Order: sequence, then C-alpha cells, then structure tokens
Amino acid sequence: MTTSRTMPPAGIPNGEPILPDGPSTTRAKFPESPYLSDEGRRMRDEIVQLLPLLRQQAAEGEALGALTPATLEAVNRVGAFKITIPTELGGYALGARDTAEVVRTLGLGDAAAAWLVIVSSATRNILGFDAKLRDEVLAGMDEWVGPLVFGATVFAPKVGDGRKVAGGYQVKGKWSFGSGSKHAAWGSVGFEYDDPASGERRRAMGVLSRDQYTIVDDWHVMGLQATNSNSIRADEEIFVPDYRVVHTADLPRLSDSLRGAYSGLGFKHGAFGMMIGSSGAFAALAIGIAQGALDSFLAQAAKRPPFNLPYPTMSEMASIQMVAGKARAAINAADAVLARHMDEADRRALTGEDYLPSEEPEITMDLVHLIHQCLHTVDGLLLALGSSAVSLSNPIQRAVRDIHVLATHGAFRIDPMAEINGRAMFGLAPFPMMAAISSPVTAPKGGRPPAAPPRP
Repeated sequence: MTTSRTMPPAGIPNGEPILPDGPSTTRAKFPESPYLSDEGRRMRDEIVQLLPLLRQQAAEGEALGALTPATLEAVNRVGAFKITIPTELGGYALGARDTAEVVRTLGLGDAAAAWLVIVSSATRNILGFDAKLRDEVLAGMDEWVGPLVFGATVFAPKVGDGRKVAGGYQVKGKWSFGSGSKHAAWGSVGFEYDDPASGERRRAMGVLSRDQYTIVDDWHVMGLQATNSNSIRADEEIFVPDYRVVHTADLPRLSDSLRGAYSGLGFKHGAFGMMIGSSGAFAALAIGIAQGALDSFLAQAAKRPPFNLPYPTMSEMASIQMVAGKARAAINAADAVLARHMDEADRRALTGEDYLPSEEPEITMDLVHLIHQCLHTVDGLLLALGSSAVSLSNPIQRAVRDIHVLATHGAFRIDPMAEINGRAMFGLAPFPMMAAISSPVTAPKGGRPPAAPPRP
C-alpha cells in the first residue's frame, strides 16, 4: 500500500524537484509577516524578477572586483540602496523584517549585491552629523547609481592620523575594508588626533569626498569579490571641515537621537534594535546564499548522472535525497529564527520599546549560529554534488566561497560570540561593547588588561 508520505507532493507532477524561481524563491508557506510593508514587498518581488540577471552577471562581477554596471543599475532601480534613508528625504526607512526580506532575496542571485545593500546603511550615520553634511551627501541621491556612502576602518584598532586646525582637521592614512568603495560617492573613515585643549588622544570619524582619496586595488579574496571592499588611502594630508567630523564617543548618542526624528519604521528602532536588525540582515544574506545553492543543487542533480552508481540521475540516489531534505530543513529552521527576531525587533520599535542590554547577546548569538549552520549546509551541497560543483562556472562553488567570507567577518565568528554568551550564562562580568569607540586598552606586561566596564 502506498502511503501519502511516498506520493509526490501536491502540485508537483511526478515528484519533480522544485527548481530555481519556484516556490523556494517566493516562500509562500505561511502568511506574510504583518511587519512587511508595501514597499518592502514591492522591492522583494521586483528583485525576484531580477534573479536571472543577477545570476548571469555574478561571475563577471567577480572578475571585475565590483558589481557589473547592469547589476548595479538594476539594484539601484528598485531602490535597495535607499532602504535606510528617511522617507521625507527620498528613501524608504525600511524596518528589520523588510530589510531581511530584501537582502535574502538578493542573496539568491548575487551575494555581493546583497552585501552592498546592507553596508549602504552607512548613509544613515550621516544623519547624525551636521545638517550641512546631510544635505551635501543627499543632494545627488537621485542621479547617483549605487550606495551613497561607504565606511572603512572606523572602529579598527589602527585608524588614520589627524590634527586639529582652524575650521576642521588635516587627515591622512590608509583605511581598509571599504565595501562599495568603487560605487559610492562618499567614504567615512576613522582617525585619531591630539586634542589641543586637553592633550588627550581622541578618535573621530570623518567623511571624505571621492576626490580626497585613492582606491587601493587590494581586495583579492576567495569570495564576495564584487563587494570591492578595497582599502583607500590619502598619503598627503587632506582637509576635512568640522561639519564632516564627529567624535566616535558621541556616535551612540547621535544614533539614538535619530529615533523618531524621521518617519518610517527604520527610525523607530532603539540602539539595540538597530544592532539586532543589522545582524539579522547579514543572517538573511546567509540564508539567501544557502537557498540559492539548494535551488541550483536540485536543478543539477535532476540532470546529472552519478559517477559510479546505476541511476539515470543523481536525484534518484537516496544519499542525494537525504542531503536535499536536510538542507531544506536547516534553511527552514534558519528562516524561522530570523523571522522571529526581525518581527520582534519591529514590534518593539512600533511600541516604543527597546531591548535590555542583557537580551542582545543571546539574539545575536542565534543569528551568528544560523549563519554557520547555513555555511555547513552549503558545504554539504558541494560535497554531495561532486567534482562538477568546483568548476568556476558552477554557482554552488561561488556560494561556498561567499558564505565562508561572510562567516569570517569579525562580528560573525561563532566562537568569540559563544564566549560572550557563555560568560553571561555563568554569571561572569561581560566584556565591553564597541571598545574601539575609545582608545584601545593596553595590557600591562605579564598580566591581563584592566577590568573593562560592562557592556552598555
């Protein structure tokens, strides 16, 4: 007797696999989130239509070390680089769930494009500066194709050198990891200087125009190559006026001052809600990469014969079926965790709540953990498909490389994040958060560094 478990799923004739651009792309398994806005839904659905283009252009983008003009224009056209700009200033001010949906969908086609949409949030930081800078940066928004602002080495242990002069600062240095450096109109960088009044060594963030720095061709990496996360440099001093500078110690206050200052859900989040939403966007990218790899795996396994077994196609192998089943379960579980946290972040934003400091590390750990679960899933798909998957024309190998680069980002390395959480679980004193806002703590010879203040 045939049970329902062995019959083809409803709507899938003859048990054919779900191929790319099918239900796995639109994900209509549950009612849509009440926190998904009309603009977020519109943007997501337009990106779905762009997936064939994004997938076709991805390899060329890798070779260029930047998004192709076609990809950049397409992503710009749907408005994805404006998701953190206030609605009254011409943007969309999307919430956490909206952003996750947009990024996840982009990740199905081109992870580098999704990454640049996430880091385009650097434009939001400009709103905390003098209004003159805000107006200066946003003046060319309608004509500019790509993100407006990128950030490079703002919070790293080593930043640029500066000195205070009349009306501003003279700054020089080299700043690394400037994602979007080839596409953005402005760059934000960190520098240190000696305060003339107190003699104190202080740290600040300055905003540079494109004519003030040189892009260094040093982003030669295994994945996410089209993010063009190059270094930039200014070997000679450049003048940065006061209105383009803020002290990094003031950034938390300035960021918090934006809450409610503009309309749109994106400006209702508190400081911790913003942090969780940002981590959630990167987690959404990992899910998108994994789902895109699974879509490609299903399509390829349905056509390729196995190397040493007498099946017409790999899809008829029990081992391949189990890999597919486990991969979908892992992605569904990651999706559920992400949805829960992004919806809760938006719910709290709408009700005027923020997270307690003690809540953030656990949620961030959930998101980092799901990134690494997606990484293991993608690795397993490549190994199961075999040697054909390592060809540079195969999108699965790119997914492997991209998600590994994502997971090496300092904010998403799982063991340090687990340690932060484990300390709290054992009742030990927490480490400081955003330690780079102030000067680095130096350990005395032969001993541990002095006790750090608690995370805010």
